Amino acid sequence: MLINYINAALKKAEYKKLDDGSWFGEIPGFPGVWANGKTLEACREELIEVLEEWLLLKIRDGDELPVVDGYKISFNKVAS
Repeated sequence: MLINYINAALKKAEYKKLDDGSWFGEIPGFPGVWANGKTLEACREELIEVLEEWLLLKIRDGDELPVVDGYKISFNKVAS
């Protein structure tokens, strides 16, 4: 399920080539998830890492995650 969610989010990624020849990528609806790279592939790889870290932080903090193409990640807090 998590892999499907990540892949669906990555399909929404938008990339653009910058004036210096590097690439910028972001995923709409995922605030703060963006990356730069010298190549499109390097940018995409960095974007995947940023998305994974963003998801871990959101889950740790108990924040709601966006629904992507019908994929929803929800979790229950465990009593400590």
